[in-house]
Amino acid sequence: MSILSGFADVSLAQLSLVGLVALFASVLGGLAGYGTGALMPLVLVPLIGAEPVVPIIAISAIFTNLSRTAAYLGYADRRRAMIVILAAAITTAAGAYGYTRLSNAGAALVIGAMLILSVPLRRMARRRDIKIGDAGLTLGAAGYGVVVGGTSGSGVILLSLLMAAGLDGAAVIATDAMISVATSIIKISVFGLAGVLTAQVFAFALLIGAIALPGAFLAKAFVERMPVHIHTAILDVAVIAGGVMMISTALRQLV
Repeated sequence: MSILSGFADVSLAQLSLVGLVALFASVLGGLAGYGTGALMPLVLVPLIGAEPVVPIIAISAIFTNLSRTAAYLGYADRRRAMIVILAAAITTAAGAYGYTRLSNAGAALVIGAMLILSVPLRRMARRRDIKIGDAGLTLGAAGYGVVVGGTSGSGVILLSLLMAAGLDGAAVIATDAMISVATSIIKISVFGLAGVLTAQVFAFALLIGAIALPGAFLAKAFVERMPVHIHTAILDVAVIAGGVMMISTALRQLV
């Protein structure tokens, strides 16, 4: 299998567009905690179709999240990362196995609405000093695993969980990155067993991953100069935007 053959019938201009979006998404991900999974399908689906997008994002996420982990390692909450990884492992595998068979339109509507509501609810909970503990994080992570296993752009759910668990600022980004590396490895393993890892998948994943590597370090330079409340506001906007995007995608599927 030649990886270069995965770029057949794709023009240089189209590859350049993919690269530019990948760099922008990586910087956004370094600032907001997600980006690649939400933005890349917007350029990939019209170009190569929907079927290979989830495996492409899963492989490229290894690169983007390893660079993000390296950039933010000192901020990571390893204990909470391990809680989420252990709770989400089996459900992530189940979601990945069923991603080609399931329609997520209805679920996306519910999840998107809850994401949008999560920002004011989280702010109200913080004012009243209400947070989810390890049990709530474990339960939420199990549900998150199903979604992340079979969809792209669901990173906003993990952001909401980590912020509700008491993390903020760079700690959210770092912990999210560690968890995302683990879930991506699980997804890739399932996709490999299912035989959906084609030359096209590897070619686009490597292109996106390689171009996105510097993005985390560019974003870190901004984050380290930001007050925590400004960074948290960016995360809130990211969560709401992700919810709107999921609802919009679901409505297009239903029409």
